[in-house]
Amino acid sequence: MKFRITFINWHVEAGTRRKMKRLLSFQRYCHASRLLRGLVPHTPGSLHLLDDDYLGQAAHMLSKVGKWNFDIFLFDRLTNGNSLVTLMCHLFNVYGLVHHFQLDMVKLHRFLGMVQEDYHSQNPYHNAVHAADVTQAMYCYLKEPKLAEQLSPLDVFLGLMAAATHDVDHPGVNQPFLIKTRHHLASLYQNTSVLESHHWRSTVGMLRESRLLSHLPADMQDMEQQLGSLILATDISRQNEFLSTFREHLDNQDLDLQLASHRHFILQIALKCADVCNPCRFWELSKQWSERVCEEFYRQGDLERKFDFEISPQCNQQADSVPAIQIGFISYIVEPLFEEWLRFTEPSPLSQNMMGHLYKNKARWSPESRRGISEDKF
Repeated sequence: MKFRITFINWHVEAGTRRKMKRLLSFQRYCHASRLLRGLVPHTPGSLHLLDDDYLGQAAHMLSKVGKWNFDIFLFDRLTNGNSLVTLMCHLFNVYGLVHHFQLDMVKLHRFLGMVQEDYHSQNPYHNAVHAADVTQAMYCYLKEPKLAEQLSPLDVFLGLMAAATHDVDHPGVNQPFLIKTRHHLASLYQNTSVLESHHWRSTVGMLRESRLLSHLPADMQDMEQQLGSLILATDISRQNEFLSTFREHLDNQDLDLQLASHRHFILQIALKCADVCNPCRFWELSKQWSERVCEEFYRQGDLERKFDFEISPQCNQQADSVPAIQIGFISYIVEPLFEEWLRFTEPSPLSQNMMGHLYKNKARWSPESRRGISEDKF
């Protein structure tokens, strides 16, 4: 059974919970397997449809994929919407993961195509471009000198896979929304890490359907559990838990990256950083992501208003401005996390660069700065 998330009939009359549940029926629900349907996912092979100039520009961008100013929106356009598949194939080759794990390229392309297809392009924020952006950020973090020499091929494989799949099949609404609408996923996962559990289980389903890892020995099959541990770490409600543990390790100076468990913890932290790194990008990219995530929040708020639910925090377009949402997000989530990441990297040029962008972007979202921009440019 293939469960997919989609919203249907946006114009139904407000009223009963039955209508709400119908509105939120997931794409995966009662969906036949892609293999049974004979669908061929989009893969880099489809790039032959692009103009040679576009292919050349995409290849040139990949040569600079480790730079923090990488423009994922441009890359997605140059790859005809295949940024996630193209990026993952490139990074797997960079690290020699295809050879190391003896991966079948047909199965790899099929799996990555399935993942990319399961992201919802109609979501302003939680879509395949976000997944590609997080993957590119993860690659930058995996290259950090403090970390790079300690990582095993399995660490790199899990880090990149978790980044690419961490939000797969995201419905464009948050966990509290699923809980208060009594959605079946909230019941299935007992109102705990509902979306993250769904992302993980969806990924496991696609791994098994594609048989990408079926040739690996039995002792490697716990990769699914390790992948789940990484994806579940992105649950924002567990932010303080991870941040406190990270800070404690740094205060005690007891992180030992020779230990697999400690490397796994740092991969969890790296993925959390990659997932919320948009305010650390240069302004033009950061602003686009900020507007996209707020648009997704506002859509949820409109849906809640339509069905006479209490509007969730940050989802009321009339009361919650983009600058206010971003300043709060930076102050309470991003800044504390990246301050500790800066300590961990001791600090690296990349971390210093990210913090510089973070402080500048926070200042630009401030009311005083916005008034100055408004007077100067409008």
